Amino acid sequence: MLKLTALLLTVGATLGAQSATPTTAATPMSDLSTLWTMAMGNVLKSATQVPDSLYAFKPTSSVRTYGQILAHVAGSQHMFCAAALGEKGSAEDAIEKTKTTKADIVAALKESNEHCAKAYALSEQGVSGHAELFGQHQSKRFWLLLNASHDMEHYGNLVTYMRINGITPPSSQGR
Repeated sequence: MLKLTALLLTVGATLGAQSATPTTAATPMSDLSTLWTMAMGNVLKSATQVPDSLYAFKPTSSVRTYGQILAHVAGSQHMFCAAALGEKGSAEDAIEKTKTTKADIVAALKESNEHCAKAYALSEQGVSGHAELFGQHQSKRFWLLLNASHDMEHYGNLVTYMRINGITPPSSQGR
């Protein structure tokens, strides 16, 4: 019985490892691109699923509204991804200062995603150069990493705002 159990565990582990093995080798950029795609998928779904009326919602007077958070993400993405692409970016708060309606903010998010998709498609060599933001010289990969983590940070804010209003956030839907 012990031998049979060991054999079943070995076969099960081998089959499990085979099904979990990716078909292509991951690279730091492919992993980073996947993380960003997940984050922005949730942010964009959050933008589209919440009604227009909640874009002005904020739980306290000292924080951004729901719409301002989304506009901030769009503006920040333009800035970070422009740096990674070697372009001159706009100010981080440019979109937040000019876009206030749901339609305009969703359009700005989609545009920033298209812009960033070019940056996240860069090769390992393409992100090895440096760029300057906030007076700091960092690798282009660093700025893309900071962008993805910034997107996740603000998705966390959106989740809280959604839950306060009885809305299930995208990352919890279908569970």
